[in-house]
Amino acid sequence: MTGDRQDQRYDVVVVGGGVAGLVTARDLALGGLDVLVLEAADRLGGCVSAQQVAGLRVDAGAESFATRSPAVTDLITELGLAGDVVVPAAGSAWVQMPGSAHPLPSAGMLGIPVSPWAPDVRRSIGLLGALRATADRLLPARFGLGPVRGGAGPAVAAAPAVSLGRLVRVRLGHRVLDRLVAPVVVGVHSAHPDDLDLDALLPTVRGLIAEHGSLGVAVSRLRAASPAGSAVASLIGGMNRLVTALAEDATRLRVEIRTDTRVDAIAADSGGWQVRTADGTLVAGAVVLAVPGPVAATLLADLVPQAAPLDALATTGVVLATLVVDAPALDGAPRGTGVLVTDGVPGVRAKALTHATAKWAWLAEAAGPGRHVLRLSYGRADVLPKGAPANLGAVALADAAALLGVPLVAEQVVDFTRTSWLGGVPHARPGHRALVGAVRTALAGRPGLHACGAWLAGTGLVAVVEDARSTAAQILATTAPHAGQSGGRAPS
Repeated sequence: MTGDRQDQRYDVVVVGGGVAGLVTARDLALGGLDVLVLEAADRLGGCVSAQQVAGLRVDAGAESFATRSPAVTDLITELGLAGDVVVPAAGSAWVQMPGSAHPLPSAGMLGIPVSPWAPDVRRSIGLLGALRATADRLLPARFGLGPVRGGAGPAVAAAPAVSLGRLVRVRLGHRVLDRLVAPVVVGVHSAHPDDLDLDALLPTVRGLIAEHGSLGVAVSRLRAASPAGSAVASLIGGMNRLVTALAEDATRLRVEIRTDTRVDAIAADSGGWQVRTADGTLVAGAVVLAVPGPVAATLLADLVPQAAPLDALATTGVVLATLVVDAPALDGAPRGTGVLVTDGVPGVRAKALTHATAKWAWLAEAAGPGRHVLRLSYGRADVLPKGAPANLGAVALADAAALLGVPLVAEQVVDFTRTSWLGGVPHARPGHRALVGAVRTALAGRPGLHACGAWLAGTGLVAVVEDARSTAAQILATTAPHAGQSGGRAPS
């Protein structure tokens, strides 16, 4: 993006131009450091990007952020976009099960209900499911969390690796897992709860179960600690505007950004680090790896052996099918803001559908009366693995009709786009948090070498932004601008 300069020495080189890399670079520049961002792709943003469909600019990746933390909201405010923050339209998403569909229960987290006897929960899990889930409050606090190593102390001490699926199944039963938790988790993380590390997804839940003796009560405490109002928010025009604003502000702060520049290796250098690219070798006082886990594992192979397991980090290829249809029958939002899909729904291959024009008022206004944007997500075990068929548009249209309960035909399709994220969504498998801890400890023993991103911080913009800003703060505490450079400071 910005032109290369003759001086190849920087205070910090950030490898990766996704949200994590851009946030880190901007904060470092605000602290007065001279920063270079290297991005292998031809665009910035990673999984936060835009696409054009039927003349509309819509998100092709992440479309919202969680409001449980002020991290993203604060960043948006700093970037001058606070006035463009919007929340979804009122109305719940639905869950499609074999033979029936119901609104997703309102009181819960990741599909885990606060009370199995709430009417909207009972409607989904039935009387038997509610009776089974009641056992949660009668079981010992450590039940479902595995044995406690060391033989003493609370259940959170020396915590063994446990999947979210195991905890829910043992404490609340398979109906809660299969009908509520699995569809939500698959929709968000593209992986079954059995394959996801409990501590990576809900890092405080062990302590809350130990304190209150119940998963349901633990979830209620987590919800109570969250800010009032909508659980998610976005920007008018989509979350892709965050990337544009970050890049523009970083450039204003004299951050140099190069796209189409892959880093082949990093190595320790006298007083700093060497960063090798096809265009030559750069020297920096510090390096930040803001890249996917497998890429980080390759670059860290000789420096941080503890990162080697990241090379086999489990991922699920995700394909998004975005349809724009002329369908006034959808004006009433028959399935709220969208539909999550349980396993075993006949004839449906999507894992989730977002009725984007029902969810976001700005998009409905831009689309116009009777025109609707539908976003269907594909990618879970044995369902369109590693991609999708050539006739994805027809598959998506059939799925949309089935999930929305409204007949849709090809003649109503105004436009269609297919977006493939075959790099996948990283799975935080059981034990992932321990792996992350080992990598962070090893990095601490390599002064000037840092890493951030979803594979370390967890999925979601909140986790990524918080971790990126923490990484920048660590660097600013230990790195002084090198002699002769005023880089990073805003132009006067």
